[in-house]
Amino acid sequence: MSGWSEGKIARAIALQTLAKKCVVLVDRCNWTGHECDVLAVTTDLRIIDVEVKISRADFKADAKKDKWWHRMTWGEPGPRQHRPWPPKVWKHYVAMPRDLWDDALFAFMPSPASGLLLVREHRGRVEVNCHRRATPNRDADRISAEQAVDIARLANLRMWDAYAARERTEVPA
Repeated sequence: MSGWSEGKIARAIALQTLAKKCVVLVDRCNWTGHECDVLAVTTDLRIIDVEVKISRADFKADAKKDKWWHRMTWGEPGPRQHRPWPPKVWKHYVAMPRDLWDDALFAFMPSPASGLLLVREHRGRVEVNCHRRATPNRDADRISAEQAVDIARLANLRMWDAYAARERTEVPA
């Protein structure tokens, strides 16, 4: 297996799978109230959440995250109910290297509604394959124009932060 990183996988997903269907993409975003490795806003203002995994252990641990559980009583320990989708999310995907996947891992998917994107390197480039499509959450509301602008502002600020980080690592000529 090559040197996979969350950034390398997220970039391939963003550019190959989501770019044509989405108006904005943000990495490492908590806008929904829970962490998303890639948060995408579709052209019809719906949220797609992509979780990027680079190990089987990381993948198996994902279903335990709070975003998949609803507490039945507020502020107290007690019974929890599993959510088929994270809050505010229309579609949820897991993305991971194809070399790590085998279909027995479907038992560990965070939800039966989650889709699966597998990546591999082929002829020097990263390829993305949709192994299972996500089931849409028909109850997920579209976001407002104001919310979409808020997410776009966040994406814009992240871009400038990325430029600054790259400048810090560049070797002067």
